[in-house]
Amino acid sequence: MIRKGKNILVTGGAGFLGSHLCEKLLRAGHDVLCADNLYTGSKENIRGLLNSAQFEFLRHDITFPLYVEVDEVFNLACPASPIHYQYDPVQTTKASVHGSINMLGLAKRVNAKILQASTSEVYGDPEVHPQEESYWGRVNPIGPRSCYDEGKRCAETLFFDYRRQHNLSIKVARIFNTYGPRMRLNDGRVVSNFIVQALTNQPITIYGNGTQTRSFCYVDDLIDGLLRLMDTGDDITGPVNLGNPAELSIIELAELVIELVGSRSSIEFKLLPIDDPRQRQPNIDLARRTLGWSPSVQLHDGLAKTIAYFDGLLRSEGRVQ
Repeated sequence: MIRKGKNILVTGGAGFLGSHLCEKLLRAGHDVLCADNLYTGSKENIRGLLNSAQFEFLRHDITFPLYVEVDEVFNLACPASPIHYQYDPVQTTKASVHGSINMLGLAKRVNAKILQASTSEVYGDPEVHPQEESYWGRVNPIGPRSCYDEGKRCAETLFFDYRRQHNLSIKVARIFNTYGPRMRLNDGRVVSNFIVQALTNQPITIYGNGTQTRSFCYVDDLIDGLLRLMDTGDDITGPVNLGNPAELSIIELAELVIELVGSRSSIEFKLLPIDDPRQRQPNIDLARRTLGWSPSVQLHDGLAKTIAYFDGLLRSEGRVQ
């Protein structure tokens, strides 16, 4: 009997987004090869998948070539949190640039369709609000965030050059702030920070005055968007914004998390990091039109699920009674 499922490579597959994607692909009947160097990913994220005959884990760093036979590639490998991507900025740039070259070379060799997990950070600190795909962005090329921002911008360049030069089937998704279970306790991003601080009744730390805005998309919605983009025809390449257009200020998020947790946490303000964007909100008209996609999970509901996940982690470590 010939299997109908595809052979799919997910780089960064043991990470926050990657593990959810691997899980969804397996449920759809595909064979999944998860490649991850475990820099920010964790085997714990994919523990429930390891016994599946259709799942294989490979510890691999995509800054080195990979020779496998696959039908599709989801390229998610790159640290996405400032605390992690700034720890080794040269390696972060390599993950985006060398990693993209290696994965594009693989896709070219086996004639595979390939999706790049790009980021809203390609817009930098935007002068256009909300951000739509035609906006070229406002990025500092030499700042502490540049290893990630410019690395991802260069990766997009490579994807479209491979499309033009080699007629490769590409997809580029620009992912906005995403949250949910399997984020790391020490992730350093605002949702995980606030939840952990609230659950442990520590002060909620806000960088800046809290008026800067973000838009938060629950992980299930984001994965659905990636799958829809990959399943489009060759005429749709992206970039396509994937995120929740519901915008709120950082101080509003802090107050909501405190309320949902029932925390005794106070709020403390600290200096805003260099080049931290003042506004971040996706225009998702293109995703609605071409993918039939828009997020469905409300922030209140998604946060409740995420709080429950972190509460379980902290209780297992004895940090919450």
